[in-house]
Amino acid sequence: MYMNFKELVFLCGARDFHAMDWYKSAKELVKDKDVLILTDLIEGEGFKKLTNKNDQVFKLIILDKFLFKKQSRIGNIWRNIFKLLVFPFQVMLIKRFSKKHPNAIYHAHSMYYLFLGWAAGITYIGTPQGSDILIKPFTSKFYKYFTIKSLKAAKGITVDSQAMKNKIIELTGLKAEIIQNGIDLESINLYLKRNVAKSKRRGDLLSVRGFTQLYRIDTILNARNTSAQFQQVPINFIYPFYEDVYKEAVKPLFYNYDNDLGRVTRETMYELMANSKIVFSIPYSDSSPRSVYESIFCGCAVAIAYHPYYDDMPVCMQSRIILIDLNDENWFDEAMGKAENITTNIFIPSDEAIDLFDQKQSFKKIEKLLFN
Repeated sequence: MYMNFKELVFLCGARDFHAMDWYKSAKELVKDKDVLILTDLIEGEGFKKLTNKNDQVFKLIILDKFLFKKQSRIGNIWRNIFKLLVFPFQVMLIKRFSKKHPNAIYHAHSMYYLFLGWAAGITYIGTPQGSDILIKPFTSKFYKYFTIKSLKAAKGITVDSQAMKNKIIELTGLKAEIIQNGIDLESINLYLKRNVAKSKRRGDLLSVRGFTQLYRIDTILNARNTSAQFQQVPINFIYPFYEDVYKEAVKPLFYNYDNDLGRVTRETMYELMANSKIVFSIPYSDSSPRSVYESIFCGCAVAIAYHPYYDDMPVCMQSRIILIDLNDENWFDEAMGKAENITTNIFIPSDEAIDLFDQKQSFKKIEKLLFN
């Protein structure tokens, strides 16, 4: 079966960091096959372009120019409506592409691209994201119906948490493979090695998740603002996306010494993490957050609201986690105190942690699923 496939095609949004990291791992590790991208999104809405001239990018109808210039709640709604409107034409283009590339297997990343793969009748494995499985099928019967169809049509399914695996069994009776959305340990280690002095000073506070209501940015700010000990301590905010109405509502909670940095480069993110004592990640719902793992490998303590992914982490990584109770009005101060103790010790990952979270090791597991 392996030899029958001559091309690996990533059917995804080319501005999606997760999908593009899988793609980059594949380019590095798959030496005997062409690795291609088939996409409908490249930049737009304020996202930076992640592809370059060395990438083989094949275009569906590119949505960028039809989208809003900035991310917003209305923009999200419009993007989803527009994706539905062009869906039949995208399917037609995928079918046309597949005829020109008859020896290709596809990696569909996020549920919309699984929908496209199912409708186009191509051979694909699917990697849905957390909310694709944990939330959306239970808020829309329409979405649930097509989710089940697309999952059952996949050659294989990968998820990043036991919670997602359990929900897929509940929805379809199928067993998905748990493969972590790996992180770029090579780049992290290289950065830390080159910047040892910076990574030793650790005093900053950092929020790394999306700037939307789901991630409870207002809760973090309110807790800091009412803190008995740390009210004057600034927080750095980086985020891959935001919701404009929510952000405007939260803005009055910012102090003038807080830093709203938005979407940053990978190296800048590592720099911020290397300088941080504590990272906050407290969403209502979570599957297996890559930014939490990146923070740990950069040496931070990480304050989280409990989600089942914590139970699946190696002990060495759990030791960097601060489980907080948001009903405790002193949670912020207590987390700061625990972070002080945690970060006096250098993080030394176990072999298990490296095997689970190195994106190259993760892709090798996907490669077996693709080609066996």
